Amino acid sequence: MYKVVIIGPESTGKSSLARSLAAHFNTGWVEEYAREYLLTNEKEYTYKDLYTIAMGQLALESKATADLTNKPLLFIDTDLHVIRVWSEFVFNRCDNRILQHIARRQYNLYLLCDTDLPWEADALREYPDLETRRRLFHYYHDTLVQQSVPFEIIHGTESARVQQAIEAVKRYCPHV
Repeated sequence: MYKVVIIGPESTGKSSLARSLAAHFNTGWVEEYAREYLLTNEKEYTYKDLYTIAMGQLALESKATADLTNKPLLFIDTDLHVIRVWSEFVFNRCDNRILQHIARRQYNLYLLCDTDLPWEADALREYPDLETRRRLFHYYHDTLVQQSVPFEIIHGTESARVQQAIEAVKRYCPHV
C-alpha cells in the first residue's frame, strides 16, 4: 500500500486535500487525531499530551491500513512529523519516543501545503498571522529535506492543489 502524508501549517487545506484525494482515487484517508483529542478533552494541551496525540494518530493510521487492505493507496492528514514540529515550536523539545516512531515509519510521498490559502479561524487554530505560518512552513520544509521520502510543495487555489497533488501521486505511486 502506498501511503501519502499531507502536512503543513494550520489552515493550509490539509484535511480538505486528503478528503478530495481519497475521493478521487476511491480510497480512504486518515483524519488528524489531534483535532478529535482536543475537541473531546476540551482543554489546553500540554507537552505530555503530545505523546498521547501521537499514539492516537498512529492508531488511526494502523486501523485505516488494516481496513483498506484491498486498496493500493492511503492518504494521511498529518503524521508524527507534524507533532514533532509542533512540540519543538511550542515547547522547544520533542519526546524521544515520538522521534523513535518517526524513524520507524515508512511512507511513499509527502505533500507539503503552502500558506497561500486565506486563514480560516477555528477553535483549535493558534497562529493566524502569516509570518508565524511561514516560519512553520519553513520548519516543515527543512524537516522534509532532511529525510529520504520524496515530497512536493502544494500551493494555489483549492482546485489547483488537488490537481497538483493528483499529479504528484501518479508520479510517485505509479501503480494506483
